[in-house]
Parts: sequence; structure tokens; C-alpha cells
Amino acid sequence: MEHIAYRHGQLSCESVSLRAVAEAVGTPAYVYSKAALLDAFGAYDRAFTDTPHLICYSVKANSTLGVLSTLAKAGAGADIVSGGELYRALRAGIPPRKIIFDGVGKTRDEMRDALKADILMFNVESMSELRALDEVAREVGTRAPVALRVNPDVDPQTHPYIATGLKTSKFGIPIDLALDSYAEAARLPGLEVVGIDMHIGSQLTKTSPFADAAARLGALVKMLRERGIVIRLLDVGGGLGIRYRDEAPPSPLDYARAVIPLIKELGVTILIEPGRSIVGNAGVLLTRVLYRKETPDKRFVVVDAAMNDLIRPALYNAYHEIRPIDERRLTSPVETADVVGPICESGDFLAKDRPLPRAEEGDLLAVMSAGAYTSVMASNYNTRPRAAEVLVDGNRYTIVRRRETYEDLVAGETVL
Repeated sequence: MEHIAYRHGQLSCESVSLRAVAEAVGTPAYVYSKAALLDAFGAYDRAFTDTPHLICYSVKANSTLGVLSTLAKAGAGADIVSGGELYRALRAGIPPRKIIFDGVGKTRDEMRDALKADILMFNVESMSELRALDEVAREVGTRAPVALRVNPDVDPQTHPYIATGLKTSKFGIPIDLALDSYAEAARLPGLEVVGIDMHIGSQLTKTSPFADAAARLGALVKMLRERGIVIRLLDVGGGLGIRYRDEAPPSPLDYARAVIPLIKELGVTILIEPGRSIVGNAGVLLTRVLYRKETPDKRFVVVDAAMNDLIRPALYNAYHEIRPIDERRLTSPVETADVVGPICESGDFLAKDRPLPRAEEGDLLAVMSAGAYTSVMASNYNTRPRAAEVLVDGNRYTIVRRRETYEDLVAGETVL
């Protein structure tokens, strides 16, 4: 995380002190580096430069308009999974012909909106969905460009909650049924078969699962062509991991080198859906220590960020590094503590039994690697306003989402 580092004794995002951000916008707050976003996107673009490709940023990782518009200006497309994400992607300036629509539960209204927007492709995940999309497209008076999301049954070697390519997954169509499924898709008058799709999981730290899945998909494309079904777009999904603790994930170039040789001869345009690996290490969650609490059995550091701001530790037992904003604190005595939030749940923690430099009341802390699956998964549990979001560009910053007010929390409700 070269763009988030200690400078002049203070943890900074690019050239802006995180202490200055906290004093200006309060805590908790999410802070993102524009340079980190663009560097990560550029690494994918360069890795696939020798083959026709489109990088469709996975909006579910972080859907803040400031993040989306930054990537849109860099040339990114979007991988969406809902009508709301379609709205956000279009609002952020992503061209509809760079948008692909994933997800197992697309509604007919969402299909209709995406067809009217003229998106690039629907990644269809079941035969029921395929038939519904055919009906909607004929009602609208158009043909829907489709790919089938094929489940290659490859073990992604990641957390079971984010493994999506196994045969027991709710996602995709089993590869053994793909030929018959494509034959039906080709017969339906409201559909135009244009591609094939896979997504085997998230936070992958090896290239071998990608290579195994790409090889299976490439073989399937050849069989489809023998049957007269021409595939011109091949979506290899996303899922490349990042370093949270001691992981050593492959680079986008490693990823490209593992996948491209297996499918280059097909003459297709490759679609890539990175999310976490673009935004994850571009952001931090700022929080302030409220209290210290010690019992004969446990030590707690109570902060003002909570599981409603960052649910990954409670949901996955995920690890996020926690650093003091003041570099001098790094020399404080190390103590083992739980870092917990104010929410009335025992699962409200950001770290458990974590060795940390002693933090005093009022200290500012940064929860690292907090750009992906953090603000986008935030809630108002315990009637807590969602935190502000800030995008740093060099020595300047912009509030790209203001902190919610209490009035925001009751907007749309009625007192009887």
C-alpha cells in the first residue's frame, strides 16, 4: 500500500494526513487513494494489452460514485449484479456497452431496464432466468445479448463463503449441462448468444484455479463452435486476491499469463471482472478510540467504528491490519486486545486477541485494506448513520459521500 504510508510522522493517504481528514470530516470515515485505484486498474489493462479485452470493474466491491467515476474516466466497464448497480454505473459515466449483468436473481424489471440501456451482455445463471429474459426481450421488441455462466467445478482454494465455482454453488450452470443449455438459448428468438462466462470465487491467491477453469471453458467454446454456436466474448470473471496480512497473491500480469495462452487461439475478446484487487488496498477505515476496558480475563479497545461499518471480521473472521495514525505510537508497548465497536452484539469486533501498540483514549487508528466490501456492505444497525467517504488526489481530498444525518435515517418512514 505505497500510497498509504507514514509521512512526517503521520499515516497519510498520498500527500494528505489522515489526521487532517479525521479532524475535518470526523470518524468513522472511509478514505480512498485515487492513485492507488488508477495504478491497480492500469496493471490489469497493461497485463492484457496484447489481446482484445475489456476490464469490467466489479461494482459490488465498492459502488461509491466517486470510485466508479474515477474508474470510468480511466476506461473501465462495469460488472453489475442489480438494477441499483446499473443505475450507479450509468450515473458514474460508464458506457452501457461496457456493462455486463451478472447475478442469480435478476428481476424482469431489472432485465427490462438493462435492455433499454443497451448493455453489452447478460450473464445468465439458470434456464429459468434464460426463458424469462427471452420473454422480456420479446416484450421490449429487441434481442438480449447473452452468455451462460458456466460452473466449471474448480476448487478456488478460498473461503467457502466466497467460493462460487464448485458444483454445489448456487451460481452458474453445471458444465456438464452447458451444451444442451446453449442449444436452447440459441433457439429462443428473444436472445442472441454472444459469449460465455465463469467466476470461480473471490480472494484467490493462486493462478492455477483460473488456468484450470479457463482450459475447461476454452474446450467448451470449441465444442459450441462445432455445433454452430459462435462465441465472441469470453468472460473469465474476477477474484484475484489482495494482501490483507501475509498473503502473496499473484499480480494481474501473472493472472494474464496463466489465462491468455489457454484461450488466445479462440480469437475472442476477453472480459475481466476485477473488484477487490482494484479497490481493496486503495482504502482505509478511520476510527477513534473511545475507551479502554480491562477485566481480569480480557483487554478491550473500544472504537467508534463498528460491524455496521466493517462486517468482514464478524462475517468471515477476516483479518484487517490496524495501524496508529501517529507513527510514534509504533514504539509503544505491545499489548493483546480485542478492538471492538459500540454495537450491542458480541460479534461486533474489528480484531480479536490482536497484538497492538498500546492505544490510548482519543487516539486515531486506521483499519487497513478497507476499500472493498466495507462501505458497500455497511448498514444502519443500532440506528447508526453510515460513515463519510473521502477520495484523496495528491494533496487534495473530496468528500464523495457525506456522513448520514439522523434525518436521513428516518427519511421515507411515517409516524402513525
